Amino acid sequence: MPQVTFYILPDETQNSAVGDAGQQVAAALACRLTTERFRQNQTVFILAQTQEQAEFLDEMLWQQDPHSFVPHGLSDEATVTQAPVEIGTGAPKRHRQILINLADTIPAFANRFTQIIDFVPADESQKQQARERYKQYRALGFTLETVPAPTLP
Repeated sequence: MPQVTFYILPDETQNSAVGDAGQQVAAALACRLTTERFRQNQTVFILAQTQEQAEFLDEMLWQQDPHSFVPHGLSDEATVTQAPVEIGTGAPKRHRQILINLADTIPAFANRFTQIIDFVPADESQKQQARERYKQYRALGFTLETVPAPTLP
């Protein structure tokens, strides 16, 4: 069964629209965790809520320091099957070890992965959605843990 790690995100919403900052923190953390897993020779699928979010994540990965380059692609790109990291809004094009879930729900294909990373935002409505995902993962028999998110530079 997959191991699910929920990262509790800090409250970053004081100076921006509710939910917006939390999503940006989750996206930045997703890119950092993707880079770490790539350095450990693991393959990653980032599930975005929308195509716009997928494209934003793609751009964030391209803008990383050159020493942190991660070969990646969007699901709709022809060469994505050769990349160790795929970003999309539906099922991945090939087997990946790790799912980073930025969607509001658990995907039907979640059991394909050995590890799942999910997030608990500070925004109350998004936090409630995370609680529902937690309950669903538990009902599926997945191993769960909750940890504070590492601080981002």
